[in-house]
Amino acid sequence: MTVTATAFHAPPLRLPVSWPRALRPRVLATLPEPTPFLACDLSTVAERYTALMAELPDAQCFYAVKCNSSPPVIRTLAALGSSFEVASWGELEQLVPLGIDPSRVLYSNTVKPASHIAASYAAGLWRYAFDSAGELHKIARNAPGAAVYVRLRVDDSSSVFPLSRKFGTDASTARDLLLLARELGLVPYGVAFHVGSQCGTPGAWRHAIAAAAGLMSRLDADGVRLRMLDLGGGLPARYTEAVPSVSHFARAIRSAVRDVVPYPLDVLAIEPGRHLVAESAVLVASVLAREKRFGEEWLHLDVGAYNGLMETRQTVNQWRFPLWTSRPDHATAYQIPFTVTGPSCDSSDTMFVAESLPATLDVDDLIYIGSAGAYTLSYASSFNGFAPPRTVFVGTG
Repeated sequence: MTVTATAFHAPPLRLPVSWPRALRPRVLATLPEPTPFLACDLSTVAERYTALMAELPDAQCFYAVKCNSSPPVIRTLAALGSSFEVASWGELEQLVPLGIDPSRVLYSNTVKPASHIAASYAAGLWRYAFDSAGELHKIARNAPGAAVYVRLRVDDSSSVFPLSRKFGTDASTARDLLLLARELGLVPYGVAFHVGSQCGTPGAWRHAIAAAAGLMSRLDADGVRLRMLDLGGGLPARYTEAVPSVSHFARAIRSAVRDVVPYPLDVLAIEPGRHLVAESAVLVASVLAREKRFGEEWLHLDVGAYNGLMETRQTVNQWRFPLWTSRPDHATAYQIPFTVTGPSCDSSDTMFVAESLPATLDVDDLIYIGSAGAYTLSYASSFNGFAPPRTVFVGTG
């Protein structure tokens, strides 16, 4: 489809209300940093964690390290009392030098290299997710006597990034697997689920908790009483559209746990990632070139999908980040649609299509990409020699 670059006068624009004060463009413009760079406000990370725990005081937070593993972020959350969730031995190796006790860590990847299980178990990690008999046998061989929790497949259709096709099992199989775990000398410890990343529907947690509670009741009749219910991740962050407040999700979770979970738990776990860190950072890029191609206006930036914005490619350019520019007339200028692409030679390295931006944009102007604290650098590579953006930390945790 060809986008015609016809100018129109947009209504006055305002920064999203969730854009932290320390990350406002006029503040970032004063930083003596070459682009591209990621500016991260640790105060926002701390505020999001504190607000979540205030809403879910009976839950224990296991921050998903994969989302943003920067040491200052990890230290900020650890100082507030957070525990952590990893998907590999490599992630645990990042935590240990930061003073994180492996016993505070959940290993929630359901399919793990045997060597990673053995190494993490030797380090003191003792709780492992699984969703198959093969994985149980692997854990039994490499982490004898460990505690295991089964991942239940639940409805994740209301999320931006569904996960159930690759992970999880049905309730009947989950029951059989936990009984097998007991036979193998492992400790049947809990049940976990994940409603999908960036889930905007509180009811998704209610339905998932009910499914987990049914499994718990059936296992109780088998003489197996679980100690942990793991609510997984999925709590959304704000990008270009508003999402329900954390209180809406917390109310749904609290009421479901109260009404359907059949007995008290030792651990009510939650594994937030995006919700805690997405809005804590802004990615700052420069315009390398402005070109017209087949009637379309193109902006080439010094950051692209391969070194910072891969989620735009995962969603076929449907993932929208809030954008602002350094143009002094940004809020009042004529807006025209741009295709925004990265610096590499790959034509698929294109992040935004028909993005309305000031018609006055030109080379060396800055683009501020908000809500960029989650997965931005986790997915980044040095493709074509363009290194991932450096991170600059502002604020305190």
